[in-house]
Amino acid sequence: MEENKTYTVSIYTENNIGLLNRISAIFQRRHINIESINSSVSEIENISKWTIVVQLTEDRMKKIIGQIEKQVEVIKAYYHKEDEIIYQESCLFKIKSELLFEERQIQNIIKESNANIVTVNKEFFVLEKSGRSEEITLLYRELKPFGIMQFTRSGRIAVSKDEMKISKMLEAFSN
Repeated sequence: MEENKTYTVSIYTENNIGLLNRISAIFQRRHINIESINSSVSEIENISKWTIVVQLTEDRMKKIIGQIEKQVEVIKAYYHKEDEIIYQESCLFKIKSELLFEERQIQNIIKESNANIVTVNKEFFVLEKSGRSEEITLLYRELKPFGIMQFTRSGRIAVSKDEMKISKMLEAFSN
């Protein structure tokens, strides 16, 4: 039996209301959890790019890509294995300011993790970290014992290692 793998799905779409519901319903109907989702502008004007991370078999992934591409606003959808992409996530930690000055260990954690201090005031400081999912999880584990006031992380953003012919396709679409 084929095993589940992590796939990153890239979807190029027109930016229409309601499309998110229809795309997520495709996964929901098949009882597939979306690990993360990100939407942004793409390299082509007026075209959005969605990046979705899921775990499933390749057979199921192929079927889902077919379903996604049936949506009128979807121009093209691709799926990528982990070794076919370059990706990052981002996160923010809000932590009590006194810890920054009183806990030498926190300063070491920040330095070793290549996190950046975004802002500092009397009550709190905010750390930003971009990297692989495992790096963010590790930093979270290291900071948790000191007390995290707030934490948030982004969905994955990714580019493929191979050229995707989407740009030429979209140029024809936008003319």
